[in-house]
Amino acid sequence: MDKVFCFGEILLHYSPKVNSDFIADQNMPFCLGGAELNVATALANWEVPVAYCTAMPNNFLSKAITTNLSTKHIDTSAIHFSGNKMGVFYLAQGMDMKNAAVVFDRDHSSFANLQKGMIDWEKQLQGIGWFHITAISASLTTSATEVCLEAMEAASKLGIPISIDLNYRPKLWKYGKTPLEVMPELVQYAHVIMGNLWAVEKMLGVKSTIKESAGCSAGQLNNAAKESMSELSVLYPKARHIAYTFRLENEYHGVLKQEDQFFISKLYALDNIINIVGSGDCFMAGLILAIQQNKTPQDKINFAAAAGVGKLYELGDATHQTIEQIKKRMS
Repeated sequence: MDKVFCFGEILLHYSPKVNSDFIADQNMPFCLGGAELNVATALANWEVPVAYCTAMPNNFLSKAITTNLSTKHIDTSAIHFSGNKMGVFYLAQGMDMKNAAVVFDRDHSSFANLQKGMIDWEKQLQGIGWFHITAISASLTTSATEVCLEAMEAASKLGIPISIDLNYRPKLWKYGKTPLEVMPELVQYAHVIMGNLWAVEKMLGVKSTIKESAGCSAGQLNNAAKESMSELSVLYPKARHIAYTFRLENEYHGVLKQEDQFFISKLYALDNIINIVGSGDCFMAGLILAIQQNKTPQDKINFAAAAGVGKLYELGDATHQTIEQIKKRMS
């Protein structure tokens, strides 16, 4: 299995219980967060060799976190120690990252202050067989975006397959650039694109024929996805795989375009969801694994969707599912 390199900001996710008096109780649980770390953790859990690159201040907390990641079989040798602050976000348990209640504290973090030339990409990418990144990293600062571009250019020159998740966090795009001004330049390097109809419209300008999922059938959503993906393939010819997810009120499924063919996963009924954070990251990790294993296109989208659904029933930001559990859900 090729070694996967995940690049993005590590975060401390503070998650008080809903409707709790956590201030008076002096009790606010936290976990390690960040979309790219969630992908790395899932892959390591599935025994895929994985490296993780982020930026953290050089202090006792960062060292403790690095040690913890190493125990999960994540290669931390590429972590860059600089700056004075680790990114943080606050979101109550069970809430969506797109919820208005999410609070980000990422300004002037070590990752946001990264500059071109700080990381020797040619050195760090030696022996790497896959590079993964998300749009979140490009939403922070101009300099962080430049580092993302620098990394993707280096991976492309080395012939490394690149995947990108078009996570859209409107609260983060505050540094004077819109997603449409930034993301097309990055996405041109991607061999795998993941997102949804509306993230693709916001970030890449490919308009969806459906404005929102409410009231739409799975068939209508799939037809809209097929049109969106077809246009995306023309704009970004390197992208051999394009995947979208649909999480509706009571059901979930994913779709995949590979070359000129379109595949739809099993439709999963949703009931008593525990946690929404990290489901898309788990889907992404599942898709990377399935592509690396050269599964059939139908099995790729089935495995990714089953992984994404399973994450909805786990606490914490990263999955603890086994491959066997995912396969059981598929069947």
